[in-house]
Amino acid sequence: MITAKNVLTENVRVLKSEVSKTTYQGVAVALVAIASALLALSYYYVGEISLNGVIRAQTENYGLWVLEILPFVFGFWGQYSSAVMAYQASAMILDQTQELRSRAESLERLVSYSSTHDSITDLPNRVLFYDRVEQAILSATNQNKMLSILLVEVANFKEVYDTLGRNSSDLIHKQIATRLQSVVLGTDSVARIDGNIFSVLLAAVDNENAGVLLAKNIQTALDPAFKIERLSVAIHSNIGIVNFPEHGEDVDTLVQKAGVALFVAAKSHEGYTVYAPSHDDHSPRRLTLMSELRQAIEKEQLFLYYQPKVSVHTGRVYGAEGLVRWRHPKHGFISPEEFIPMAERTRVIKHLTTWVLKQSFRDCAKLRKQGKELTISVNLSAKDLHDPELPDVMAGVAASANIRPDWMMLEITESSIMTDPDRAMEVIQRLHEMGYKLSIDDFGTGYSSLAYLKRMPLTELKIDKSFVGDLLHSENDALIVKATINLAHNLGLQVVAEGVENQAIMDKLASYNCDIAQGYLLSKPVPFDDFNRWLQTATIGQLSPARTGSPEEA
Repeated sequence: MITAKNVLTENVRVLKSEVSKTTYQGVAVALVAIASALLALSYYYVGEISLNGVIRAQTENYGLWVLEILPFVFGFWGQYSSAVMAYQASAMILDQTQELRSRAESLERLVSYSSTHDSITDLPNRVLFYDRVEQAILSATNQNKMLSILLVEVANFKEVYDTLGRNSSDLIHKQIATRLQSVVLGTDSVARIDGNIFSVLLAAVDNENAGVLLAKNIQTALDPAFKIERLSVAIHSNIGIVNFPEHGEDVDTLVQKAGVALFVAAKSHEGYTVYAPSHDDHSPRRLTLMSELRQAIEKEQLFLYYQPKVSVHTGRVYGAEGLVRWRHPKHGFISPEEFIPMAERTRVIKHLTTWVLKQSFRDCAKLRKQGKELTISVNLSAKDLHDPELPDVMAGVAASANIRPDWMMLEITESSIMTDPDRAMEVIQRLHEMGYKLSIDDFGTGYSSLAYLKRMPLTELKIDKSFVGDLLHSENDALIVKATINLAHNLGLQVVAEGVENQAIMDKLASYNCDIAQGYLLSKPVPFDDFNRWLQTATIGQLSPARTGSPEEA
């Protein structure tokens, strides 16, 4: 291995060699000049260039001796100076190289750290936590031990955020992280896996009640008020608990069940709950589906259905919404309302979103090649909006499908933003800058916030079908729909009404100046090939309902 000393010696040798060449050239020129002068003096003294003339010039002109010595003096001095300069230059280069290497290593460590740790609390993030759980499972299996996972949710996070803002909320998160780390044992792992959810790994335990005891200690630690800007802020926590191997044998299943327990804990008096099969209405089936969902993606058991979006006033087909469907080989049709929440509790949602994007982008490209200039809409989940890699994934998928971003409409819900508003807004802004259109789906059913509505770079607002369906019979729903349309238009947004079931609702929406309709009056969601055929037969002003098939299939 080459040491720093060897590198320095080699650099000095090379630099000295280069400088010595110039020194030798200078000495040679000086010797030629002195020889020329000596011959000239010989001719001056005896009238010719001869040995006698040279000897006479040497013996009678003592200044010539000094001149003859100077080239050798300067040559020696040049060699010495070159050695010193070469050593100094090499040392400087070596120091600068070492500094650059140190900076590169420091930057590499920083990048590696930031990919596995939360930037606000410095706790491990979801990726590192999952990895530690997997290692703990292997260790617990070998030692015939148990382990517990606790999900700790800050239940009133939205209220705190809306009241104090981002900076103060970040300070509270840091304080929560400190308290959690102080409660757990040295071998435990605390992580922040979502905006308002922390996780705790209790490894290699013998007592199945250890998770409950730890949950009580966590509640006690989080009970004292947090001091932020001279304010006393109370935090309300919910805790879901699962045990390995009783509740699952892999990290995805354990975290999913911990999420179920967390949901139950929010409604319980104690504020913490250990998972039990009774908490899941369809426990055996859901557990089976959890493990099969990723396989369903790989085995092409998923399909994308399309429901048209049509102009209320002209009847022109504006676009279509892509809706994922799962036809299980054993259970048949499985509703998205059943398997998508399961995917969102685990890392499967990322694979599901990627599949939907690839399929919808390819279908959009096919329609465009046929001359059908439609905008295709797809839904993004809360987990998608909190994934900083999503814009990069979409850039690759769009390039592969050869489509333009402005051909796609990305539908997001209000509630998906509020879990971690800043992270979601950052991803939304990046998608907007890439050229994608953005739509707020199910407006009015979540945490309606005009402040966020104003901040987001939206193109479209969708009114939930729960308001549209009773439009003709509920004065309140009619007022809500009309006010929402006016609000959206004032913000420069187009309005889509979902759940348009009959012509009377369509006519009422037209009187409210709604832009686009979507619902069974036009067509139920159908596979891509059926949708393509529907486009061939649909003509402006003559779009008829297509209600074949059972409602469950739609």
